[in-house]
Amino acid sequence: MLSPHSVFETLESEVRSYCRNWPTVFDRARGSRMYDEDGHEFLDFFAGAGSLNYGHNNPVLKRALIDYLERDGVTHGLDMSTTAKRGFLEAFQNLVLRPRDLPYKVMFPGPTGTNAVESALKLARKVKGREAIVSFTNAFHGMSLGSLAVTGNAFKRAGAGVPLVHGTPMPFDNYFDGQVPDFLWFERLLEDQGSGLNQPAAVIVETVQGEGGINVARPEWLRALADLCARRDMLLIVDDIQMGCGRTGAFFSFEEAGIVPDIVTVSKSISGYGLPMSLCLFRPELDIWEPGEHNGTFRGNNPAFVTATAALEAYWADGSAMEKQTRARGEQIERALVSVTEENLADVKEYRGRGLVWGIEFKDKARAARVSRRAFELGLLVETSGPESEVVKLLPALTITPDELDEGLRTLARAVAETA
Repeated sequence: MLSPHSVFETLESEVRSYCRNWPTVFDRARGSRMYDEDGHEFLDFFAGAGSLNYGHNNPVLKRALIDYLERDGVTHGLDMSTTAKRGFLEAFQNLVLRPRDLPYKVMFPGPTGTNAVESALKLARKVKGREAIVSFTNAFHGMSLGSLAVTGNAFKRAGAGVPLVHGTPMPFDNYFDGQVPDFLWFERLLEDQGSGLNQPAAVIVETVQGEGGINVARPEWLRALADLCARRDMLLIVDDIQMGCGRTGAFFSFEEAGIVPDIVTVSKSISGYGLPMSLCLFRPELDIWEPGEHNGTFRGNNPAFVTATAALEAYWADGSAMEKQTRARGEQIERALVSVTEENLADVKEYRGRGLVWGIEFKDKARAARVSRRAFELGLLVETSGPESEVVKLLPALTITPDELDEGLRTLARAVAETA
Protein backbone atom coordinates (compact mmCIF):
# COMPACT_ATOMS: atom_id res chain seq x y z
CA MET A 1 0.00 0.00 0.00
CA LEU A 2 1.53 3.30 -1.08
CA SER A 3 1.53 6.24 1.32
CA PRO A 4 -0.47 9.36 0.37
CA HIS A 5 2.76 11.12 -0.61
CA SER A 6 4.79 8.31 -2.18
CA VAL A 7 2.05 7.43 -4.67
CA PHE A 8 3.03 10.45 -6.76
CA GLU A 9 6.74 9.63 -6.80
CA THR A 10 6.07 5.95 -7.49
CA LEU A 11 3.43 6.18 -10.19
CA GLU A 12 3.63 9.63 -11.74
CA SER A 13 6.18 10.58 -14.39
CA GLU A 14 9.34 12.50 -13.56
CA VAL A 15 8.03 15.28 -15.82
CA ARG A 16 5.90 16.70 -12.98
CA SER A 17 7.07 20.14 -11.91
CA TYR A 18 4.83 22.39 -9.80
CA CYS A 19 4.38 19.71 -7.16
CA ARG A 20 8.15 19.68 -6.62
CA ASN A 21 8.11 23.38 -5.78
CA TRP A 22 5.09 23.06 -3.49
CA PRO A 23 5.59 19.71 -1.74
CA THR A 24 2.20 19.11 -0.15
CA VAL A 25 -1.07 17.46 -1.15
CA PHE A 26 -3.77 20.04 -1.81
CA ASP A 27 -7.34 19.12 -1.01
CA ARG A 28 -9.67 22.10 -1.47
CA ALA A 29 -9.69 25.73 -2.55
CA ARG A 30 -11.94 28.76 -2.47
CA GLY A 31 -11.34 32.25 -3.78
CA SER A 32 -7.65 33.09 -3.37
CA ARG A 33 -6.89 30.39 -0.81
CA MET A 34 -5.88 26.74 -1.10
CA TYR A 35 -5.78 24.14 1.69
CA ASP A 36 -3.78 20.95 1.88
CA GLU A 37 -5.05 17.70 3.30
CA ASP A 38 -3.54 18.53 6.70
CA GLY A 39 -5.48 21.78 6.87
CA HIS A 40 -2.63 24.18 6.16
CA GLU A 41 -3.76 27.34 4.37
CA PHE A 42 -1.99 28.96 1.42
CA LEU A 43 -2.68 32.33 -0.18
CA ASP A 44 -2.60 31.79 -3.95
CA PHE A 45 -0.59 34.24 -6.07
CA PHE A 46 -0.45 31.67 -8.89
CA ALA A 47 -4.12 31.28 -9.89
CA GLY A 48 -3.64 28.15 -11.94
CA ALA A 49 -0.95 29.85 -14.06
CA GLY A 50 -3.57 32.44 -14.93
CA SER A 51 -6.46 30.00 -15.47
CA LEU A 52 -8.34 31.17 -12.39
CA ASN A 53 -8.74 34.91 -12.87
CA TYR A 54 -11.97 34.78 -10.84
CA GLY A 55 -10.56 32.61 -8.06
CA HIS A 56 -11.01 28.99 -7.06
CA ASN A 57 -14.55 27.63 -7.07
CA ASN A 58 -16.07 31.02 -7.76
CA PRO A 59 -19.60 30.65 -6.31
CA VAL A 60 -21.38 32.33 -9.24
CA LEU A 61 -19.68 30.12 -11.78
CA LYS A 62 -20.01 27.02 -9.61
CA ARG A 63 -23.76 27.53 -9.28
CA ALA A 64 -24.17 27.83 -13.04
CA LEU A 65 -22.13 24.67 -13.60
CA ILE A 66 -23.98 22.63 -10.96
CA ASP A 67 -27.35 23.69 -12.32
CA TYR A 68 -26.31 22.71 -15.84
CA LEU A 69 -25.03 19.29 -14.77
CA GLU A 70 -28.05 18.58 -12.58
CA ARG A 71 -30.41 19.08 -15.52
CA ASP A 72 -28.32 16.65 -17.60
CA GLY A 73 -26.95 19.34 -19.89
CA VAL A 74 -24.71 18.08 -22.70
CA THR A 75 -21.15 17.59 -21.42
CA HIS A 76 -19.49 16.44 -24.65
CA GLY A 77 -20.57 17.53 -28.08
CA LEU A 78 -17.47 17.93 -30.30
CA ASP A 79 -18.48 20.88 -32.49
CA MET A 80 -22.19 20.11 -32.53
CA SER A 81 -24.56 23.02 -31.90
CA THR A 82 -25.70 23.11 -28.28
CA THR A 83 -27.54 25.57 -26.09
CA ALA A 84 -24.39 25.98 -23.96
CA LYS A 85 -22.29 26.91 -26.99
CA ARG A 86 -24.95 29.30 -28.26
CA GLY A 87 -25.17 30.99 -24.86
CA PHE A 88 -21.41 31.52 -24.80
CA LEU A 89 -21.20 32.83 -28.37
CA GLU A 90 -24.02 35.30 -27.75
CA ALA A 91 -22.48 36.53 -24.50
CA PHE A 92 -19.02 36.79 -26.04
CA GLN A 93 -20.35 38.79 -28.96
CA ASN A 94 -22.53 41.10 -26.85
CA LEU A 95 -20.18 41.66 -23.92
CA VAL A 96 -16.71 41.41 -25.46
CA LEU A 97 -16.55 41.73 -29.24
CA ARG A 98 -19.32 44.20 -30.05
CA PRO A 99 -18.44 46.81 -27.36
CA ARG A 100 -14.87 46.83 -28.71
CA ASP A 101 -15.95 46.88 -32.36
CA LEU A 102 -14.03 43.67 -33.01
CA PRO A 103 -15.38 41.71 -35.99
CA TYR A 104 -13.76 38.38 -35.17
CA LYS A 105 -15.04 34.96 -36.11
CA VAL A 106 -14.74 32.46 -33.25
CA MET A 107 -13.06 29.07 -33.64
CA PHE A 108 -12.93 26.35 -30.98
CA PRO A 109 -9.67 24.59 -31.86
CA GLY A 110 -9.28 22.26 -28.88
CA PRO A 111 -9.19 22.63 -25.12
CA THR A 112 -5.73 24.08 -24.46
CA GLY A 113 -3.68 27.14 -25.26
CA THR A 114 -1.25 25.34 -27.52
CA ASN A 115 -4.25 24.08 -29.56
CA ALA A 116 -5.21 27.70 -30.17
CA VAL A 117 -1.67 28.63 -31.19
CA GLU A 118 -1.36 25.67 -33.56
CA SER A 119 -4.61 26.63 -35.27
CA ALA A 120 -3.50 30.26 -35.56
CA LEU A 121 -0.19 29.29 -37.16
CA LYS A 122 -1.88 26.84 -39.50
CA LEU A 123 -4.48 29.39 -40.57
CA ALA A 124 -1.87 32.11 -41.17
CA ARG A 125 0.14 29.78 -43.39
CA LYS A 126 -2.98 28.69 -45.24
CA VAL A 127 -4.10 32.27 -45.87
CA LYS A 128 -0.72 33.59 -46.99
CA GLY A 129 0.62 30.45 -48.67
CA ARG A 130 3.92 30.82 -46.83
CA GLU A 131 5.68 28.81 -44.14
CA ALA A 132 7.79 31.26 -42.14
CA ILE A 133 6.57 32.68 -38.83
CA VAL A 134 8.38 35.37 -36.86
CA SER A 135 8.31 35.24 -33.06
CA PHE A 136 10.30 37.05 -30.38
CA THR A 137 13.12 36.43 -27.93
CA ASN A 138 11.91 34.88 -24.65
CA ALA A 139 8.50 34.05 -26.13
CA PHE A 140 6.46 31.13 -24.86
CA HIS A 141 3.55 29.83 -26.95
CA GLY A 142 3.03 26.22 -25.88
CA MET A 143 4.49 22.73 -25.75
CA SER A 144 3.34 21.11 -29.00
CA LEU A 145 5.76 21.17 -31.93
CA GLY A 146 4.38 24.13 -33.86
CA SER A 147 4.12 26.20 -30.69
CA LEU A 148 7.62 25.19 -29.59
CA ALA A 149 9.00 26.36 -32.93
CA VAL A 150 7.97 29.91 -32.00
CA THR A 151 9.01 29.58 -28.33
CA GLY A 152 12.33 30.96 -27.14
CA ASN A 153 13.14 28.90 -24.03
CA ALA A 154 16.07 26.58 -24.81
CA PHE A 155 15.08 23.97 -22.22
CA LYS A 156 11.52 23.70 -23.53
CA ARG A 157 12.68 23.61 -27.16
CA ALA A 158 15.17 20.83 -26.44
CA GLY A 159 12.35 18.60 -25.27
CA ALA A 160 10.94 18.44 -28.79
CA GLY A 161 13.52 15.90 -29.90
CA VAL A 162 13.23 16.99 -33.55
CA PRO A 163 14.26 20.12 -35.48
CA LEU A 164 11.91 23.02 -34.86
CA VAL A 165 11.61 24.72 -38.21
CA HIS A 166 9.86 27.58 -40.01
CA GLY A 167 10.17 29.94 -37.05
CA THR A 168 12.55 32.93 -36.80
CA PRO A 169 13.07 34.90 -33.57
CA MET A 170 13.40 38.68 -33.51
CA PRO A 171 14.31 40.95 -30.55
CA PHE A 172 11.41 41.70 -28.20
CA ASP A 173 10.85 45.23 -26.99
CA ASN A 174 13.87 46.62 -25.10
CA TYR A 175 15.91 43.48 -25.78
CA PHE A 176 18.94 45.75 -26.39
CA ASP A 177 18.13 48.05 -23.44
CA GLY A 178 16.96 50.83 -25.72
CA GLN A 179 20.29 51.09 -27.59
CA VAL A 180 18.93 49.86 -30.94
CA PRO A 181 15.97 51.40 -32.81
CA ASP A 182 12.82 49.26 -32.77
CA PHE A 183 12.66 46.66 -35.57
CA LEU A 184 15.92 47.79 -37.18
CA TRP A 185 17.14 44.21 -37.60
CA PHE A 186 13.70 42.90 -38.61
CA GLU A 187 13.18 45.56 -41.29
CA ARG A 188 16.68 45.08 -42.66
CA LEU A 189 16.19 41.33 -43.05
CA LEU A 190 12.89 41.87 -44.83
CA GLU A 191 14.49 44.32 -47.27
CA ASP A 192 17.63 42.31 -47.98
CA GLN A 193 17.19 39.62 -50.64
CA GLY A 194 20.31 37.98 -49.28
CA SER A 195 19.22 37.83 -45.64
CA GLY A 196 17.95 34.26 -45.77
CA LEU A 197 14.65 35.21 -44.17
CA ASN A 198 11.75 33.89 -46.21
CA GLN A 199 8.80 36.28 -46.41
CA PRO A 200 6.85 35.49 -43.23
CA ALA A 201 3.19 34.55 -43.21
CA ALA A 202 2.73 36.06 -39.77
CA VAL A 203 4.27 37.49 -36.62
CA ILE A 204 3.20 36.10 -33.24
CA VAL A 205 3.68 38.15 -30.08
CA GLU A 206 2.71 38.36 -26.41
CA THR A 207 2.05 41.89 -25.15
CA VAL A 208 3.47 40.76 -21.80
CA GLN A 209 5.75 37.75 -21.83
CA GLY A 210 4.66 35.77 -18.79
CA GLU A 211 6.82 32.66 -18.89
CA GLY A 212 9.60 34.71 -20.47
CA GLY A 213 10.07 36.80 -17.32
CA ILE A 214 7.26 39.41 -17.25
CA ASN A 215 8.64 41.43 -20.14
CA VAL A 216 6.16 44.22 -20.91
CA ALA A 217 5.92 45.58 -24.44
CA ARG A 218 5.33 49.31 -24.69
CA PRO A 219 2.13 50.39 -26.48
CA GLU A 220 4.17 52.33 -29.03
CA TRP A 221 6.27 49.24 -29.78
CA LEU A 222 3.12 47.20 -30.37
CA ARG A 223 1.70 49.89 -32.64
CA ALA A 224 4.93 49.97 -34.64
CA LEU A 225 4.80 46.18 -34.93
CA ALA A 226 1.21 46.30 -36.19
CA ASP A 227 2.23 48.93 -38.74
CA LEU A 228 5.20 46.83 -39.87
CA CYS A 229 2.96 43.80 -40.37
CA ALA A 230 0.48 45.84 -42.41
CA ARG A 231 3.22 47.34 -44.60
CA ARG A 232 4.97 44.02 -45.19
CA ASP A 233 1.90 41.84 -45.82
CA MET A 234 2.28 39.76 -42.65
CA LEU A 235 -0.56 38.74 -40.37
CA LEU A 236 -0.30 39.85 -36.74
CA ILE A 237 -1.13 37.17 -34.17
CA VAL A 238 -1.44 38.23 -30.53
CA ASP A 239 -1.13 35.35 -28.07
CA ASP A 240 -3.44 36.46 -25.25
CA ILE A 241 -3.65 33.07 -23.59
CA GLN A 242 -2.24 34.15 -20.22
CA MET A 243 -2.62 37.92 -20.44
CA GLY A 244 -6.17 38.04 -21.79
CA CYS A 245 -9.50 37.83 -19.95
CA GLY A 246 -8.71 40.95 -17.94
CA ARG A 247 -5.28 40.06 -16.59
CA THR A 248 -3.70 43.37 -17.64
CA GLY A 249 -6.84 45.45 -17.04
CA ALA A 250 -8.83 45.51 -20.29
CA PHE A 251 -10.36 42.23 -21.46
CA PHE A 252 -7.71 41.89 -24.19
CA SER A 253 -4.16 42.90 -23.37
CA PHE A 254 -3.68 44.63 -26.72
CA GLU A 255 -6.48 47.16 -26.18
CA GLU A 256 -4.23 49.68 -24.43
CA ALA A 257 -2.05 49.87 -27.55
CA GLY A 258 -5.06 50.59 -29.74
CA ILE A 259 -4.27 47.82 -32.24
CA VAL A 260 -6.55 45.21 -33.81
CA PRO A 261 -4.62 41.97 -34.47
CA ASP A 262 -5.56 39.77 -37.40
CA ILE A 263 -5.65 36.68 -35.18
CA VAL A 264 -5.92 36.35 -31.38
CA THR A 265 -5.47 33.23 -29.27
CA VAL A 266 -7.34 32.96 -25.95
CA SER A 267 -7.41 30.18 -23.35
CA LYS A 268 -6.63 29.76 -19.63
CA SER A 269 -9.25 31.99 -17.95
CA ILE A 270 -11.80 32.10 -20.77
CA SER A 271 -13.78 29.32 -19.04
CA GLY A 272 -13.41 31.22 -15.76
CA TYR A 273 -13.44 28.04 -13.69
CA GLY A 274 -10.22 26.35 -14.70
CA LEU A 275 -12.01 24.09 -17.20
CA PRO A 276 -10.14 23.41 -20.45
CA MET A 277 -11.23 25.77 -23.22
CA SER A 278 -9.57 27.87 -25.90
CA LEU A 279 -10.47 30.17 -28.75
CA CYS A 280 -8.85 31.27 -31.95
CA LEU A 281 -10.29 34.59 -33.09
CA PHE A 282 -9.69 36.03 -36.56
CA ARG A 283 -10.92 38.54 -39.07
CA PRO A 284 -13.86 37.19 -41.13
CA GLU A 285 -11.97 37.37 -44.42
CA LEU A 286 -9.39 34.94 -43.03
CA ASP A 287 -12.01 32.25 -42.43
CA ILE A 288 -11.03 30.04 -45.36
CA TRP A 289 -11.13 26.74 -43.47
CA GLU A 290 -12.73 23.74 -45.13
CA PRO A 291 -15.22 21.91 -42.85
CA GLY A 292 -13.27 19.59 -40.55
CA GLU A 293 -9.89 20.80 -41.79
CA HIS A 294 -8.86 21.50 -38.21
CA ASN A 295 -10.75 19.62 -35.53
CA GLY A 296 -10.44 17.79 -32.21
CA THR A 297 -12.54 15.55 -29.98
CA PHE A 298 -12.61 17.96 -27.03
CA ARG A 299 -13.12 21.25 -28.83
CA GLY A 300 -16.71 21.47 -27.58
CA ASN A 301 -16.33 21.54 -23.79
CA ASN A 302 -19.90 22.43 -22.89
CA PRO A 303 -19.39 22.74 -19.11
CA ALA A 304 -16.67 25.28 -19.93
CA PHE A 305 -19.10 27.17 -22.17
CA VAL A 306 -21.47 27.40 -19.20
CA THR A 307 -18.91 28.79 -16.76
CA ALA A 308 -17.44 31.07 -19.42
CA THR A 309 -20.86 32.59 -20.06
CA ALA A 310 -21.44 33.05 -16.34
CA ALA A 311 -18.04 34.75 -15.98
CA LEU A 312 -18.72 37.17 -18.84
CA GLU A 313 -22.15 38.06 -17.47
CA ALA A 314 -20.90 38.46 -13.90
CA TYR A 315 -17.71 40.42 -14.55
CA TRP A 316 -17.83 41.96 -18.03
CA ALA A 317 -21.40 43.23 -18.41
CA ASP A 318 -19.82 46.40 -17.01
CA GLY A 319 -16.28 45.83 -18.24
CA SER A 320 -15.00 49.14 -16.96
CA ALA A 321 -15.62 48.14 -13.34
CA MET A 322 -13.44 45.04 -13.57
CA GLU A 323 -10.77 46.96 -15.46
CA LYS A 324 -10.65 49.75 -12.85
CA GLN A 325 -10.47 47.22 -10.02
CA THR A 326 -7.61 45.34 -11.68
CA ARG A 327 -5.66 48.52 -12.27
CA ALA A 328 -6.16 49.57 -8.63
CA ARG A 329 -4.92 46.20 -7.40
CA GLY A 330 -1.96 46.52 -9.75
CA GLU A 331 -1.05 49.88 -8.26
CA GLN A 332 -1.19 48.25 -4.83
CA ILE A 333 1.31 45.62 -5.98
CA GLU A 334 3.58 48.21 -7.56
CA ARG A 335 3.74 50.23 -4.33
CA ALA A 336 4.74 47.10 -2.43
CA LEU A 337 7.42 46.19 -4.98
CA VAL A 338 8.84 49.71 -4.75
CA SER A 339 9.26 49.14 -1.01
CA VAL A 340 10.82 45.69 -1.50
CA THR A 341 13.25 47.16 -4.01
CA GLU A 342 14.21 50.07 -1.74
CA GLU A 343 14.85 47.64 1.11
CA ASN A 344 16.98 45.39 -1.10
CA LEU A 345 18.76 47.80 -3.46
CA ALA A 346 21.85 45.63 -3.68
CA ASP A 347 19.87 42.54 -4.65
CA VAL A 348 16.87 43.54 -6.77
CA LYS A 349 17.63 44.13 -10.44
CA GLU A 350 14.17 45.30 -11.50
CA TYR A 351 10.44 44.95 -10.97
CA ARG A 352 7.93 45.20 -13.83
CA GLY A 353 4.37 44.42 -14.77
CA ARG A 354 0.89 45.57 -15.79
CA GLY A 355 -2.50 45.11 -14.18
CA LEU A 356 -2.31 41.96 -12.06
CA VAL A 357 0.81 40.37 -13.51
CA TRP A 358 4.11 41.43 -11.97
CA GLY A 359 7.62 40.16 -11.64
CA ILE A 360 10.62 40.98 -9.50
CA GLU A 361 14.03 40.06 -10.87
CA PHE A 362 17.11 39.53 -8.71
CA LYS A 363 20.75 40.09 -9.61
CA ASP A 364 21.50 36.64 -8.20
CA LYS A 365 19.45 34.49 -10.58
CA ALA A 366 19.12 31.66 -8.07
CA ARG A 367 17.51 34.01 -5.55
CA ALA A 368 14.05 33.82 -7.14
CA ALA A 369 13.78 30.09 -6.50
CA ARG A 370 14.82 30.59 -2.87
CA VAL A 371 12.21 33.32 -2.45
CA SER A 372 9.53 31.08 -3.93
CA ARG A 373 10.46 28.22 -1.60
CA ARG A 374 10.48 30.45 1.47
CA ALA A 375 7.15 32.00 0.46
CA PHE A 376 5.65 28.52 0.29
CA GLU A 377 6.92 27.78 3.80
CA LEU A 378 5.23 31.00 4.92
CA GLY A 379 1.93 30.09 3.24
CA LEU A 380 2.17 31.92 -0.10
CA LEU A 381 2.19 30.33 -3.56
CA VAL A 382 4.35 32.19 -6.09
CA GLU A 383 6.14 30.72 -9.07
CA THR A 384 9.26 31.77 -10.96
CA SER A 385 9.62 32.63 -14.62
CA GLY A 386 12.25 33.76 -17.10
CA PRO A 387 14.75 31.72 -19.13
CA GLU A 388 16.74 30.92 -15.99
CA SER A 389 13.83 31.13 -13.50
CA GLU A 390 15.32 34.41 -12.30
CA VAL A 391 12.03 36.25 -11.82
CA VAL A 392 9.47 35.83 -9.01
CA LYS A 393 6.11 36.02 -10.77
CA LEU A 394 2.97 37.41 -9.13
CA LEU A 395 -0.30 36.28 -10.73
CA PRO A 396 -3.11 36.65 -8.16
CA ALA A 397 -6.79 36.30 -9.04
CA LEU A 398 -8.53 39.42 -10.30
CA THR A 399 -11.08 38.92 -7.54
CA ILE A 400 -8.53 39.01 -4.72
CA THR A 401 -9.43 41.49 -1.97
CA PRO A 402 -7.14 44.40 -1.03
CA ASP A 403 -6.57 42.81 2.37
CA GLU A 404 -5.60 39.45 0.86
CA LEU A 405 -3.31 41.17 -1.58
CA ASP A 406 -1.67 43.14 1.22
CA GLU A 407 -1.25 39.94 3.24
CA GLY A 408 0.46 38.18 0.36
CA LEU A 409 2.71 41.14 -0.40
CA ARG A 410 3.83 41.30 3.23
CA THR A 411 4.64 37.59 3.07
CA LEU A 412 6.58 38.12 -0.14
CA ALA A 413 8.59 40.94 1.46
CA ARG A 414 9.39 38.66 4.38
CA ALA A 415 10.47 35.85 2.02
CA VAL A 416 12.79 38.24 0.20
CA ALA A 417 14.28 39.49 3.46
CA GLU A 418 14.81 35.99 4.82
CA THR A 419 16.62 34.72 1.72
CA ALA A 420 19.20 37.50 1.53
